[in-house]
Amino acid sequence: MSITMSSPMGLLGIIPGLFQVAFLLSLGFLLIKVAGFYLRRQWLLKALQQFPSPPSHWLFGHKYEFQADQELEQILKWVDKFPSAFPRWMWGSEVFLQVYDPDYLRVILGRSDPKAMGSYRFLSPWIGEGLVLLNGPTWFQHRRMLTPAFHYDTLKPYVQLMADSVQVMLEKWEKLVIQDSHVELYEHVSLMTLDTIMKCAFSYQSNTQMNRSTQPYIKAVDVLSKLFFSRVRNAFHQTDMIYRLTPEGRLNHRACEVAHKHTDQVIKQRKAYLQEERELEKVRRKKNLDFLDILLCAKMEDGSSLSDQDLRAEVDTFMFEGHDTTASGISWILYALATHPKHQQSCREEVQNLLGDGSSISWDHLSQMPYTTMCIKEALRIYPPVPSIGRVLSKPITFPDGRSLPKGIRVSLNIYALHHNPKVWSNPEVFDPFRFAPGSTHHSHAFLPFSGGSRNCIGKQFAMNEMKVAVALTLLRFELSPDPTRVPNPLPKIVLGSRNGIHLHLKKL
Repeated sequence: MSITMSSPMGLLGIIPGLFQVAFLLSLGFLLIKVAGFYLRRQWLLKALQQFPSPPSHWLFGHKYEFQADQELEQILKWVDKFPSAFPRWMWGSEVFLQVYDPDYLRVILGRSDPKAMGSYRFLSPWIGEGLVLLNGPTWFQHRRMLTPAFHYDTLKPYVQLMADSVQVMLEKWEKLVIQDSHVELYEHVSLMTLDTIMKCAFSYQSNTQMNRSTQPYIKAVDVLSKLFFSRVRNAFHQTDMIYRLTPEGRLNHRACEVAHKHTDQVIKQRKAYLQEERELEKVRRKKNLDFLDILLCAKMEDGSSLSDQDLRAEVDTFMFEGHDTTASGISWILYALATHPKHQQSCREEVQNLLGDGSSISWDHLSQMPYTTMCIKEALRIYPPVPSIGRVLSKPITFPDGRSLPKGIRVSLNIYALHHNPKVWSNPEVFDPFRFAPGSTHHSHAFLPFSGGSRNCIGKQFAMNEMKVAVALTLLRFELSPDPTRVPNPLPKIVLGSRNGIHLHLKKL
């Protein structure tokens, strides 16, 4: 008697066959993956053969050369050894060409290559597809739409708002130094720059620096920055599905929710204000709209211009970019001045002669402090707020020395390495503000704290103004000195932070 397929014996007979088919399919898939990995790696080795670097492991790349607490130091050792650029192998077939030569940077930034989305996409759950992550015509449309928000006439009245925020921070410091002369700057400065950006770009009037409800946002941004940096360097965290199951992935999701809650509140409040037709007409009649008004009015006049998703992406992007990069810059500038007391005193005397007691600072004052500006630029050279930016080549490229790369290679424009390159800057570790004295010259792409080319930082003038206001008013109120027991250890996150904070001693003048 024959055995039918529905009988138990029939099922037992077919199960081994299914296992065999599954095994063969899995083996075939694995072999295809291995072949793809091998062919991709061989193509990369050939494409990058003109750019030597120390030997790398076929699987772990240069992982063991770059220890977590010595990354910047290791990069600078290789900058000294390899002219212009070197490949940094992350693992297997993942490699970035680290570029730190001004001629190379000029060629790359003169093109329109897109961001290296392999790593930048990890920012998308946080800041969405805003100006930082967009490419092509959509990026151009958003950039053109937002440029008026950074016109000089729009920026001028912001100086007083910046000064008000700085004064709140300094008053907090005065109370703190009664108990202890030591202050960890970074969180205080982050709250101040967040306060400033919310007043200037989002017309959001609240006591941000004294309101504990804003501190979770600051902490969330710090967590998200660290997690991004960690994920880029972890081969097992590249797939979204796997990452979401890890403790880091779950922490990233919670931090995104905190950040979005904050920006949603800002948008909600401004939308409610503009619901009144009279207020909307008043805003439309303004000669210069702020950042959020431009976004909201564009949406109200033409619903297809910006979706709610696009609106929040731009707000999330600028909320982060507008406060964290500036906070990094200001904190490191104050540290640089604390460690160079003669330059600090020269800046202070310049500011005292210009502002007196500092009760009033205006737009016109900002162009009348040349020595302070020189010191700010030199601090930004040594401690660039954004250590590196990524691009993927959309077409082949040939550099001035004749070396070339094919389409598809990912490059990291290493601003930190450029600013510390001894072939570009003599004695690069020495703090010398006279590098930026009036009349001094250097390569057009030797100093890029705000990137360069068409995708340079849209808010660079806003940031420079805020740095000048913060430094000038701080020097009028305090004498700064470093804490020798807690020397900051620069940490290359999305922005340049410090593993152990930035600690200074403050003496009230």
